[in-house]
Amino acid sequence: MAQANQQTETSDSGGIDLSKSSTRELLAGVTFSLPYLVIAGLFLFGPLLLALYMSLHDWNALEPGQSEFIGFENYQILLSDPEFWNALWNTVYFVVLTVPPIVIGSLLLALGVNRDVKGQWFLRTVFFSPYVLTVAVVGLLWADIFNASGLIPYYVGGGNWLNSHSLAMPALAIATIWWQLAFNFIILLAARQNVSDRLYEAAKLDGASTWRMMRDITIPQMQNPLIFVVIVTFVGSFQVFGQPFIMTDGGPSFSTTTIVLYLYDTAFTGRDFGYAAAVGYVLFMILIAVSATSYYFLSGDRE
Repeated sequence: MAQANQQTETSDSGGIDLSKSSTRELLAGVTFSLPYLVIAGLFLFGPLLLALYMSLHDWNALEPGQSEFIGFENYQILLSDPEFWNALWNTVYFVVLTVPPIVIGSLLLALGVNRDVKGQWFLRTVFFSPYVLTVAVVGLLWADIFNASGLIPYYVGGGNWLNSHSLAMPALAIATIWWQLAFNFIILLAARQNVSDRLYEAAKLDGASTWRMMRDITIPQMQNPLIFVVIVTFVGSFQVFGQPFIMTDGGPSFSTTTIVLYLYDTAFTGRDFGYAAAVGYVLFMILIAVSATSYYFLSGDRE
């Protein structure tokens, strides 16, 4: 009995020590995370809550205390606003034009550069170099290229692409693809280099073709980076602002006005900050839905 009691006390003592250890680890984790949590609260969660509050008011930017609460009226107006739906359609069109080429193109570049070819370092530098440019530089550069006297109209025709209803958005997409390929290229190149060569050697011994190795080895092994690239590209394309703002200013005839550009014009030109906040929250919900849907279908986890 005494021995059993001693063992019980030892067990209880061990349990208490384990609990104390877990508590210390939790406190240490919270302490180290605190700076990030404070910054996130100030610059992420705080603005999100403020934007939601603004969207429920007829917001007075000069005297916020005089803002009138109007409930969901801004959202009701938004649903029947043809300019909003036009901006949403333009944004979706831009996403369709840019996301597949950026993802597929960056993957092909990463797989090609990963091969044993001469001048790999030079190719990596060339492919990544556009990403170091700012959106202002990219916009001005490609505005000149698509100008009536630029390279594209000279060789392809079509006049000034940025003044064409049918060619302005493809022009923005081409500039964006050229600019954004670089970031995804680096991510996927690093992911490909982490795939063990032994898997490919074993597949070759089994007589697997290049396509079979791509389907059964490369893509599955790069699944998580690919999901990241797809989601980031979707989110980035839905939030496009700098390219249309610099290259077309939403024209011609609002054919390149995207949601974020419409939000900007509504807030800082129309001075309707409450309605602009409602537009921003609708965009926020769209991005959540797109990200969740992309992850669901690409991860292969249906449970």
